[in-house]
Amino acid sequence: MSEQRSAIAVNGGAVSAVKTVPDGAARLTFVYAPGAGSNIDDPFGRYLTPRLAAAGIATVRFQFPYMEAGRKGPDRPATLEETWRRVIDAVRPDTGKLAIGGRSMGGRIGSNVAAQGTPVDALALFAYPLHAPSKSSLARSAWRDGHLPKIAAPTFFASGTRDTFATPEELREAAGKVPNSTVHILEGADHGFAVLKSSGRIREDVWDEAIAAMLEWLAAAC
Repeated sequence: MSEQRSAIAVNGGAVSAVKTVPDGAARLTFVYAPGAGSNIDDPFGRYLTPRLAAAGIATVRFQFPYMEAGRKGPDRPATLEETWRRVIDAVRPDTGKLAIGGRSMGGRIGSNVAAQGTPVDALALFAYPLHAPSKSSLARSAWRDGHLPKIAAPTFFASGTRDTFATPEELREAAGKVPNSTVHILEGADHGFAVLKSSGRIREDVWDEAIAAMLEWLAAAC
């Protein structure tokens, strides 16, 4: 396994990216974006990378322009989406398939881009933020699911039972709008994939479960 760092041009500037390649030829490339409060060193993304490499999958992690500039507030949706498109264009492999996704906001914006027609072979969404945590499950107008029926690629959702951005029931309802979707529920995990001490598990146990489920799904989807 080896890492290659690069800068990808976006809207007159550039964002940082890290590509991790497995030993031998990669059968698939997975592009990963972090959640709103994280960056290229997103802990889950870093944990995910060597495990995908062991499965023969290359991973590209990147961060959005606001994080590149050291700002706290996310860029406008159009900028986030354009960043995703530029990154996909820059790292799309000449051979092998391309999957995209990420945690929370990073994955959600990736799903928007896929729904808008950017071709990808698969989409993996961890802790999908279906609605703001302050919104009740009855406020369907606040759900971020209007684009989901337009996603053509097989789509994987992995979220915890304590995620305040979507209950398991809400997530399954929304995921059902994607023509080809798989939902994996992480028992006891919150939006950050943390678990209570009383569960007998730690965060890395949840990460391992989510990654194992993703790899099983990818084997069938790609």
